[in-house]
Amino acid sequence: MPNTKSAAKALRVSERRRLENALHRGKMRSAVKRFRQALSERNRELAEQLLRQAVAMIDKAASKKAIHKRQADRRKSRLMKAFYNTFVRSA
Repeated sequence: MPNTKSAAKALRVSERRRLENALHRGKMRSAVKRFRQALSERNRELAEQLLRQAVAMIDKAASKKAIHKRQADRRKSRLMKAFYNTFVRSA
C-alpha cells in the first residue's frame, strides 16, 4: 500500500497504463495469431490481408509505447519473412 498521496496517484496511473498497454498488446497478439493461422492454412489472399492488419496493430502498439520500437520492427520483420518463405520462395 502507498504511504503518500503521490505514491497513491502513481499507483493509480500505473494501473491505468498497465491496462491500456495490455489492451494494445492483446490486440496485436490476436492479429499476429490470425495471420499465422492463415499462413498455416496456406491461404495467400487471407494471409496478405491479415499481414497488413498485424503490421498495423504492431505499429499501433509501438506508437502507444505498449512495446518497444525495435521489438515492433523485429516482429514485423519476422512476419514478413514467414510470409515470403511460405508463398514467394516456395512457389
